Amino acid sequence: MSPAQRTLPAGARTRPEPVRIVLVDDHSILRQGLRAVLEREEDLRVVGEAGTPADAIAAVAASRPHVVLLDLKLTAGPQADGLDVCRRLCAAHPGLGVLVLTTFAEDRFVVEAVQAGARGYVVKDVDTTELVRAIRTVSRGESAFDARSASAMVRSLSGGAPERERLTDRELDVLRLLARGLSNRAIGAELFVSETTVKFHVGNLMRKLMVSRRAEAVYAATKLGLL
Repeated sequence: MSPAQRTLPAGARTRPEPVRIVLVDDHSILRQGLRAVLEREEDLRVVGEAGTPADAIAAVAASRPHVVLLDLKLTAGPQADGLDVCRRLCAAHPGLGVLVLTTFAEDRFVVEAVQAGARGYVVKDVDTTELVRAIRTVSRGESAFDARSASAMVRSLSGGAPERERLTDRELDVLRLLARGLSNRAIGAELFVSETTVKFHVGNLMRKLMVSRRAEAVYAATKLGLL
């Protein structure tokens, strides 16, 4: 659900609709600070805030944002309630861009957040410029990671996390051809395999990259240095 354009009278110039954002963090002072920073940008607008999982679900349903800026820790204690919120939001609102903004820098949280449907992951000490860039990127349906989070994804894909599967040589071949914009039929012709076999490899590599669209697979692989 990327920002749409406002309807204007015939002949008038159109301006992009601001990126609508909901802030989900259990610290109200932090939310206030984020709102002040983000609303200095002409193309960003905070349309809702929440401090609990239940309030987050309600705020998104009420305001229909393009992006949710989500902390993973929403209650006192060690659990990362934001992962469940992420799953629920992504299931209920296909196309919603969830960008995790949290203090958790561990590899497992990065991987679990992406598996839950998040399009991006940045740690809270990121500078304002990078955060704004990440929000805009996620609003366009693309993925955004800070340097540490991107490294975590690389480790997970390259075997640094033993529970993750690596891309096979054949899957990498298919991925490179996807990046050239080839259809499944054209990829099959290039690799001398059937279109059904190509679909099988595409499904596997998308699952391993934790994305749901071909374009996202190419983008994620590029960011991770696989192409």
